[in-house]
Amino acid sequence: MALIEAGKDNLIKPLSTVTGIVEKRHTMPILSNVLIEKQGSSLRMLGTDLEIQIQTSETLETTGDDVRFTTSAKKLLDILRALPDNQPIRLETDSNKLLIRSGKSRFNLHTLPAEDLPQVQLNTQVLNRITLQQRELRALLQKVQYAMANQDIRYYLNGLYLVSESGMLKLVATDGHRLAYIETSSNSSDQQRCEAIIPRKTVLELGKQLADNDEPVHIDICSNQIRFQFGSIDLVSKVIEGKFPDYNRVLPAHNNKIFSINRVLLLQALQRVAILSNEKFRGVRVMLSDHLLRIQSANSEQEEAQEELDIQYPYDALDIGFNINYLLDVLNHSSCDDIQLALGDSNGSALVSEPGNASFRYVVMPMRI
Repeated sequence: MALIEAGKDNLIKPLSTVTGIVEKRHTMPILSNVLIEKQGSSLRMLGTDLEIQIQTSETLETTGDDVRFTTSAKKLLDILRALPDNQPIRLETDSNKLLIRSGKSRFNLHTLPAEDLPQVQLNTQVLNRITLQQRELRALLQKVQYAMANQDIRYYLNGLYLVSESGMLKLVATDGHRLAYIETSSNSSDQQRCEAIIPRKTVLELGKQLADNDEPVHIDICSNQIRFQFGSIDLVSKVIEGKFPDYNRVLPAHNNKIFSINRVLLLQALQRVAILSNEKFRGVRVMLSDHLLRIQSANSEQEEAQEELDIQYPYDALDIGFNINYLLDVLNHSSCDDIQLALGDSNGSALVSEPGNASFRYVVMPMRI
């Protein structure tokens, strides 16, 4: 019988980290399990769905026998969360059972051998290594990840395009209707162009795990994998094979109707108009005339909403339609006071940017209303 004895936080912290990617129901039951390994005072946990793998470690106050097994990640996490905070927890393994003891509570879980859990094999050939602060990478992801496609037949859109070249790191996401782009200078090991399409699930999980601090995150780009190492976390993911669209061709270069508007006022006006927009198509009309922005929506019950905002707009009148969700997304993921819009004609894309921030651009295609 092997034993792990630890405080509640020492177990919940690493288990919560790896459980996010573990599939609840899988054709391979063991992929619903977490690998738990203790050597001396070092506790390691690992979870995988064969596409992504996360492992993390924790240092325990006690040592004792070495132990290695797998058990249901979700059941164990639910049990640990429900236990009292101030009681030490003992995990005891015996043949194919895990006994969890805390105070007068007892739980028995089924275990499977650690050797049966398939693990992602690390690619040792690193094409490029990039180092950023966790806070910076987290902010970059938040700026663009909402524009990723979700279960699109064009599988290469179901992820985030990462490009490293000439000391710059560029992140691009698009679902074919809108595109978000951001760039930053990077501490790269190689100035040669290197790229990868990171799967959507990996991007979302990474956004949850990154901390809002100055600690480094090391990104290793390999031929068919990408690896993120930060804090006690080691995340390895397969990359999406395929050719990402040329984002430079999507960024409009000749939109000459350029104006700024208070971001919060525009966001609030759109939120109100959205209440009566068509639930299926989510269309909204944006009408621009002499120093006035008018927003209109209507639904299938002939109900209508209209908002007017005063703006500095000295150009020809323009009437253009958009999916209101695409406008709300970019405004909700920005923190600047004003937002800048550059428009061309009613059939052209809109370019959204932040005054004084040349690193971020957002393109949204028009729609017929």
